[in-house]
Amino acid sequence: MDLSHPQSNLSLGFSSSHASPPRRPDPPVQLNLLEPPPPPDNGALEVESSSDDDKEVEEFRILGHSMCLKRRRDSDSSSSSSTKRPSVDPDLDARRAAVRAWGCQPLAVADPDLHEIMEHEKKRQFRGIELIASENFVCRAVMEALGSHLTNKYSEGMPGGRYYGGNQYIDEIETLCCERALAAFSLDPKCWGVNVQPYSCTSANFAVYTGLLLPGDRIMGLDTPSGGNTSHGYYTPNGKKVSGASIFFESLPYKVNPQTGYIDYDKLEERALDFRPKILICGGSSYPREWDYARFRHIADKCGAVLLCDMAQISGIIAAKECVNPFDYCDVVTSTTHKSLRGPRGGIIFYRKGPKPRKRGILLSQGHESDQYDFEEKINFAVFPSLQGGPHNNHIAALAIALKQVATPEYKAYMQQVKRNAQALACALQRRKCRLVTGGTDNHLLLWDLRPLGLTGKFYEKVCEACHITLNKIAIFGDNGAIIPGGVRIGTPAMTSRGCMEADFETMAEFLFRAAQIASILQREHGKLQKTTLKVLESQRDIVELRARVEAFATQFAMPGFDI
Repeated sequence: MDLSHPQSNLSLGFSSSHASPPRRPDPPVQLNLLEPPPPPDNGALEVESSSDDDKEVEEFRILGHSMCLKRRRDSDSSSSSSTKRPSVDPDLDARRAAVRAWGCQPLAVADPDLHEIMEHEKKRQFRGIELIASENFVCRAVMEALGSHLTNKYSEGMPGGRYYGGNQYIDEIETLCCERALAAFSLDPKCWGVNVQPYSCTSANFAVYTGLLLPGDRIMGLDTPSGGNTSHGYYTPNGKKVSGASIFFESLPYKVNPQTGYIDYDKLEERALDFRPKILICGGSSYPREWDYARFRHIADKCGAVLLCDMAQISGIIAAKECVNPFDYCDVVTSTTHKSLRGPRGGIIFYRKGPKPRKRGILLSQGHESDQYDFEEKINFAVFPSLQGGPHNNHIAALAIALKQVATPEYKAYMQQVKRNAQALACALQRRKCRLVTGGTDNHLLLWDLRPLGLTGKFYEKVCEACHITLNKIAIFGDNGAIIPGGVRIGTPAMTSRGCMEADFETMAEFLFRAAQIASILQREHGKLQKTTLKVLESQRDIVELRARVEAFATQFAMPGFDI
């Protein structure tokens, strides 16, 4: 390659040591690698007058050819560079201060309107009686984790396999949470795995269906008016599909015996053998009695179904070993984390792994009988990326805190008190001739059938709320379903968390019965009052009197997690 013979007339000033060609070369054009000088003062036109003495020459070689680089001498390079430094933006400090102010403002300053609403909710919780069976009060440590810097991090994927960097500590948190989840329920990590990323138990259930089923496959769970959950599949009486479980899969419910309120296991087995579900579901939202998991296992094996337990309502009782353990019988177990577990709002999935025990029926999608469970990969993939995005790391950290507490003797004592309080409340209502579904309870909740009093659950719930007692309307088997529920569900975990004992629940039973009397009087005087608003009820004389009694009682007990 001969750079001294360019194709064009432009020369880069190279001088070659090789022989020149026969023709006379064109004069070279100097390549000026010097920065242009600054503009002259007073706007005068600068004439190029610098001589070679003002420049220093540096010679170097490229591709074997000599090249000369002329540099302008600069007696004070530091002063030259300082003149080129950009001037400081006078607004920089102001803009930086504005960003810092945005990031460090407390809620009361950043959004006083929202802060005021939140303070009202805090006072409502403190002044009222909380009897919703699926609600509880978390501790201060759980609140701190939920409101922490962990909410800043995006971490799609599983520990060790994230889609984003910077997750080493997030991996540690999630791994710790999984370890504590298995320990809380006394599970062998060789036989059970767990996913703590679901946003709710409904999400957890749908992830199980998505991972283990094909669209249109069959599932069977307890009918909603019998105490089941809509996430197990539910159709309204006119055939409307209420939940995604019924939209994407085919669901057929089993029911309770209308005379006793207990699950009719004989009819359940008969329907299951006819329907042949791929997943058989035990567990519900409003069933106050023990579940016969051994019978469910027998039925699932006969029809070749995976046995799924939704233990959302009773997970705390199970962890405390105060009821029959579904892990001894089921293939997959799901739960919420915020009810009796006293954790943050979310879901969790446990699944079997490793070798199967002998004499187990052919499981879902196994084809030929396999001796290994294959739930782990399918369920984890269903959670992410099939159904969810990044996990809520603040929730997972808060759950780890709650699960650590679940494994303590103090938590076991708490769950024992929850059950004693439920028994005390049930007995106190029955002494007042109130009709309870199944005649009582084996766990933390009870169902009060209001139909003998001529009341609906919807109206009674509204009257109780005006008295600062919160509970929830519930469908009772035999009525017209969730449209006009015939009863209410009452639970004891939340008020037990505030320190209430059996005698306190005797007092609450008196409040509940008085609220029913007021509701009956209002209904006789004003009819069904279907359009009655809460504000109208709040000014009624009897309600004002009962509300004062309720607030005086409730404010005796401290609130976990925050001060008033």
